[in-house]
Amino acid sequence: MNIGNRIAELRKQKDLSQTDFAKDVGVSREMIGRYERDEVMPSIEVAKKIADALDVSLDYLVGEGNKASFDKQTLNLIHEIEELEPTIKEKLLFLANAIIRDSKTKKAYAK
Repeated sequence: MNIGNRIAELRKQKDLSQTDFAKDVGVSREMIGRYERDEVMPSIEVAKKIADALDVSLDYLVGEGNKASFDKQTLNLIHEIEELEPTIKEKLLFLANAIIRDSKTKKAYAK
């Protein structure tokens, strides 16, 4: 998927018109249309504003890998975990790994 399609898809998921989205980003509605049709590429500064307005990472917006689709909430949570005391972080990661393992096991047996 190209950046124009990704912008359009994410904007529509947020139920934003091109006009409202353009106001959030600080560009004209016409420019949003041109970005979505891949007629022009946004500058890095504008792409960052677009990503912020859509609550996605810049990596996801430009299509870098499957795992780049973390939303802002997930990214903030990861940063918060990194700031924890090592013993608390270890307990949290142990719990998260147990939940993920259990979920994968349920999926495997459901097939």
